Amino acid sequence: MNPLRATMGAMRNKITEKESLVEEFLTRGVEKIYPDRDFLRKKLLSGETLSMYLGIDPTGPTLHLGSVVPILKLAQFQKLGHKAVLLVGDFTATIGDPTDKLAARTPLTRKQVLENSKQYKKQTSAILDFGGKNPAKLKYNSKWLNALSMADIAKLLSFITYAQTIKRDMFQRRIAEGKDLYMNEFLYPALQGYDSVAMDVDGEVGGNDQTFNMLMGRDLLKRMRHKEKFIVVMKLLVDQEGKKMGKTEGNMVSLDEGPEEMFGKVMSWPDTLILPTFELCTAVPLTEITQIKADLAGGINPRDIKARLAETIVAMHHGSAKAMLAKKNFSAVFSKKSLPENIKEVEVPKEAALIDHLAVFAGSRTRFRRLVETGSVENVETGEKIFDPFYKLNKSIIVRIGKHQFLKISVR
Repeated sequence: MNPLRATMGAMRNKITEKESLVEEFLTRGVEKIYPDRDFLRKKLLSGETLSMYLGIDPTGPTLHLGSVVPILKLAQFQKLGHKAVLLVGDFTATIGDPTDKLAARTPLTRKQVLENSKQYKKQTSAILDFGGKNPAKLKYNSKWLNALSMADIAKLLSFITYAQTIKRDMFQRRIAEGKDLYMNEFLYPALQGYDSVAMDVDGEVGGNDQTFNMLMGRDLLKRMRHKEKFIVVMKLLVDQEGKKMGKTEGNMVSLDEGPEEMFGKVMSWPDTLILPTFELCTAVPLTEITQIKADLAGGINPRDIKARLAETIVAMHHGSAKAMLAKKNFSAVFSKKSLPENIKEVEVPKEAALIDHLAVFAGSRTRFRRLVETGSVENVETGEKIFDPFYKLNKSIIVRIGKHQFLKISVR
């Protein structure tokens, strides 16, 4: 073969592959792109190195599966050779994002915010690459927001109109219901928008519930730096009632959960979540998802597909070996009615009250009490429900908390 022809053929294949990757970036899980898809397509194919960020306010001590949606999109951007920035809103979290809130948030202290964000880099490292030749950057917006003077804030607010802010749907709903709006809630989108100006980024990614805040940053960047910022608005992972899967709704899969708990929670989801979760929360190729859709339409047992989904998610965050073990344990417990391997064990003194030692495994004493009172804590050996949170432990037992967590309580 002619060497020149071979080289040109290889170049064409490379271009076609890049175009395919760009097209997937522009469409997979994407609800809308500002200013438009063609603008961003041209940018991505121009050879220019771009920067895009994802901002996360540390309002809780762990990220969750809903958080994974924009993180995966940021990782796609990084794999295309561009600069990825994960921004922790350690300043903005102390104000509180009013998005989707029909009442003002309870302010968080700086100590709470920093404590909440401790695990964020570790949790996102399963998806983003913080090393190598093109490492993702971790930034904190207190670096520039703490430095703003009153004069700086006054100048910043001069670029924003009252009409622009008050049109937010949740503000309108609160006004209609006669509820108060606080001035810090008006300030929040301006400060979040200033993040784009301070970092001088090319783009931002976030869920569709963040559209208003991201557009505020786009407007500020255009007015203050005369720069056109693109925005990638992602679909949200929502349940069968259309509510987003997250901290507020209480149906999240937290990224700090163990493999068995994570696997079991995904298996407890309705079948309607299978395809959206494959698309939004995994890196499974779209061709495979298309086949999965065809398999489901053809009558395959959704439970088998859901088990594949659960294993894929657990593998992403805990590794393949632990994912396989979680699948094996789930099958053993729920198909064969046997106990999982490697049950967690806790030692307690004789006559100890159940709630004093086991509440931590449920997340809080309140949640544990609720589980007990609703019959969700069971003595596995006898099959009896435990309805008293202050149940006295006189001998070693194995209990099941909720649907998926087993604990061996050894009385010493």
